[in-house]
Amino acid sequence: MISQQSIQQILSRIDIVEIVGSFVKLKKRGANYMGLCPFHNEKSPSFTVSPSKEIYKCFGCGKSGNAISFVMEHEKYSYVEAIKWLAQKYQVEIEETEVSPELRQHQLMSDSLFIINSFAREYFTDTLFNSEEGQNVGLSYFEERGFTEETVRKFQLGYCLNQRDAFAQTALAKGYNLEYLQKTGLVTMRNEQPADNYRGRVIFPIHNQSGKILGFGARILVKSDRAPKYINSPENEIYVKSRVLYGTYFARHSIDKLNECLLVEGYTDVISLHQAGVENVVASSGTSLTQDQLRLIKKYTNNLTIIYDGDSAGIKAALRGLDMAIEESLNVKLVLLPDKEDPDSYVQRIGAAAFRTFIEENKQDFVLFKLQLSMQEAGTDSNKKSQLVNEIAETISKIDKAEDFTRQQDYIRQCSQLLKIDEQGLIALVNKYIRERLVKREQAIARNTPAPAEDDDALSEEAIAAMEAAETGVSISSLLNKDEKQEKELVKILLRFGDKAFSEEENSTVADYIFHLPYDFESLADSEMVKRILREYKQLYDEGSLPDKKWFLYHQDQEMSKYTALILEDKEADLSVNWKERFEIDTVYGDNAYLKDTISTTNYLILRKIKKLITENQEEAEKATEMEHIMRCLEMQVHLKALEKELTQGLGTVIFK
Repeated sequence: MISQQSIQQILSRIDIVEIVGSFVKLKKRGANYMGLCPFHNEKSPSFTVSPSKEIYKCFGCGKSGNAISFVMEHEKYSYVEAIKWLAQKYQVEIEETEVSPELRQHQLMSDSLFIINSFAREYFTDTLFNSEEGQNVGLSYFEERGFTEETVRKFQLGYCLNQRDAFAQTALAKGYNLEYLQKTGLVTMRNEQPADNYRGRVIFPIHNQSGKILGFGARILVKSDRAPKYINSPENEIYVKSRVLYGTYFARHSIDKLNECLLVEGYTDVISLHQAGVENVVASSGTSLTQDQLRLIKKYTNNLTIIYDGDSAGIKAALRGLDMAIEESLNVKLVLLPDKEDPDSYVQRIGAAAFRTFIEENKQDFVLFKLQLSMQEAGTDSNKKSQLVNEIAETISKIDKAEDFTRQQDYIRQCSQLLKIDEQGLIALVNKYIRERLVKREQAIARNTPAPAEDDDALSEEAIAAMEAAETGVSISSLLNKDEKQEKELVKILLRFGDKAFSEEENSTVADYIFHLPYDFESLADSEMVKRILREYKQLYDEGSLPDKKWFLYHQDQEMSKYTALILEDKEADLSVNWKERFEIDTVYGDNAYLKDTISTTNYLILRKIKKLITENQEEAEKATEMEHIMRCLEMQVHLKALEKELTQGLGTVIFK
């Protein structure tokens, strides 16, 4: 774990204009900087960087955040990777806190495997270009596939000599551990002697999202009944095949900009498409799609287009990932290529422009395609038709997010028309599958046991609210609406003025005032995120430190970081300052106006709390049956009403709704 001291050192040196400017050409516009958004295609700049607030915001695509989240979003780094990138940029030496021996051993193993893979990649590339065998065999193969030298170098392709142990001996001579070499799959033991596992094969390095080598795919170049066509690295501490998509590192920016991911099967498909200029493409490496791979795609886009060969095997392979893709709320389309064509051969035959046109014109909705294909197979068989209706209803029931409710209803309408069945009947069947999953989940909770894996599909609270909204006519926004304005204001006051003096006589700060109110500060907020920020601020406050806005703006918890950035997007504050400068009038954002804001905001939240208590007390009085209980409620009501009146008079301009 990176120590907080190291993180604070990095945060103190961060210059968001400098960092964003490393990737985007920025021009100064007043107090801010503007440029073309790197996250979507645009001709007129709508991407703004505010050095004073230390945040960026695109008014075109809506993306916003801080310097760390920008590096994470642009480079697809994890938080730790982004911190290390910044540490290297600002030459900050990272200190790491003590971790368990097991975790430390795992980290050392992972680092060692990455180092070995990096060495192997350089060795194979050098062998491809600088050895006679590499040029005659490996490079000739890539040239026959139509790959240019630029493409070969971009994807860091290589070749392993067709000798027993050429790589193994070189690696061992340089001091690399034999056990680790075996763990990577680069070296195997034959007759108790190390031997090259990939000899005589061309090499396809497999990169992670930050460009590090996770493993290799190695293709044989001669026909052999005994040897497999491809050998892949074995799974180890850094390489888990089900969590990797080939080409992600090279495709990530293009997927971001085009808001679509094309999925193909093989390494050469990805490379050929990239070379032709179709760069938003990754490969599943011939395996069925997994949940982790789909979640990886969703990090970049919600739009997935699967491109497969038009044979029956390709169709079946495509359909295997359908339900999982639906569960991830991905908008999935399917494109089947003409017979005897794959993406590699087809794009080389017709060119990139025609290939893109073909993709756009031949996209088919995944769910409707599955339905139509299954209808053809079912024919006039009533039993198969009945089974098909149940399968489609179960698939549609897995569209379980509130934002996908309209999409679910569209599928029900279209599928009922294609199946020529009653729409209300299909709705009832879909709801039946929803109820079954909810019942299973409740039973699992009652037994205090984990729910079955399939129960992960159960409807979220938002989705249930959406269904109820459709039946009652209540909008989703009204069901999920929570007015957080004043709660956000409380957080903003703490972040901006927490260390400022509140009372010189008592030598107290704004934070002292807030955390010594006669109410539990958490009970004044409904928003869980506001509570989390207040809770962490209070913990640091109790430890003797007052965190500034950077602590939360650059927080490791990305939800908290984004929420803080939104709170600090204070347009009203900027406007008020401008008015003061232009018209020479004092505004609520004067030198000590934060004191008024603090009192006003806290009083507002306390008043809201009192109103809730009044309502609860009234309900309790209505239910009371004993006179003593009723009298206690009446006394409490008088007390609460007096507090309400006192606060209302003190608030002055604050209007409580």
